[in-house]
Amino acid sequence: MAKVFIDGKAGTTGLRIYERLEGRKDLELITLSDEDRKNYDKRKEAINSADIVFLCLPDPAAIEAVGMIENDTVKIIDTSTAHRTSEGWTYGFPELDKEKWESLKNSKRVAVPGCHAGGFIALVYPLIKNGIIPSDIKIACHSLTGYSGGGKKMIAEYEDENRSPLFDAPRQYGLTQMHKHLKEMKAITGMEQNPIFCPIVSDFYSGMEMTVPIFASDLCEGKTVEDIRKVYSSLYNGDIVKYKERMDEEGLMSANALSFKDRMEITVCGNEERILLIARYDNLGKGASGAAIECMNIMLGNEPTLGLDI
Repeated sequence: MAKVFIDGKAGTTGLRIYERLEGRKDLELITLSDEDRKNYDKRKEAINSADIVFLCLPDPAAIEAVGMIENDTVKIIDTSTAHRTSEGWTYGFPELDKEKWESLKNSKRVAVPGCHAGGFIALVYPLIKNGIIPSDIKIACHSLTGYSGGGKKMIAEYEDENRSPLFDAPRQYGLTQMHKHLKEMKAITGMEQNPIFCPIVSDFYSGMEMTVPIFASDLCEGKTVEDIRKVYSSLYNGDIVKYKERMDEEGLMSANALSFKDRMEITVCGNEERILLIARYDNLGKGASGAAIECMNIMLGNEPTLGLDI
C-alpha cells in the first residue's frame, strides 16, 4: 500500500486530489492537523515518510518542500509552476508521446502541466513534432476558464452575493502578455517564440476551452487540415485524452461541458483556409488535480484512470 501526502491539501487543487483519493483502498493518506500543516518540521516528517508527495503550493513553498527531502525513494508530483521546465523533471502529460509515458513511469520528479498550458501543448506539440507546422510559427490563442482556476480568493469573489457587476461578464486577463504558463507553452512544444495568449475568466465554476487558430497558409508545405486530424486521431485515442470529429452543441461550444470530469477532448473546426484547434477539459481535472492523479497512477503501475471521473 502506497503512502501519499498532499502538501497543500487545503487549497483548491489539493482538496480535489484528496476527494479523489480518500476512498481508495490501495493508498494510505498521511494527513496533518490544521495547526501542523504549516509547521516546517511536521511537513518535513510527512514528506519523508511518504512514497508519493503531491505539492499543491505556491512556487516558493514547492521549492522549499523539495529541499526538505532526505529520503531518496520519495516521489514528487508538483502542481505548481516551479519545476515544469526544470532539468531532471518529467512533464506530466503522458499522452503526448511514448517517450513521455515511459519517462513518467520511472520518474521521481514530475511537474503537472498548467491548466491553460496543457490544452495548448496538446494541440501544438504533435503538430510541430510531426512536421505539420513549423517551430517558428507565430501563434495567437485564447482560453475560456471557470473562476475556480483563480483559487480560493477568486472563488469567494465570484460567489459573493454582493459582488461587483463587473463579475457578471467574461473578463480577459494576462494583459501584459507575461502569463506564467507561457514559459512551458514555448518550451514543451518546441516553439521558437511565445504565443500571444489571451486567457478569459467567466462566471462558471470550472471548465476550460483552449482555442488555437491558424491559417492553412502557415502549415508546412504540402500539409492540410486533414493531416492535422490524422495526427490527432492517431495520438489521442485513449480514455483520458480523445480526439472527436465533432464536440459542439448545435454550432456552439460550452467551456464548462466537462466540469468535474478528468478527461480532455480535442477537435478541429473551421475550414480549409482558417483552422481552429480546440481542446476542452476541466481546469481542475485534466488541467490540474485529475492530471496529477493520472501521473501518480502511472508511477505506481496502476491503470491511468483509477480513481478518476472520466
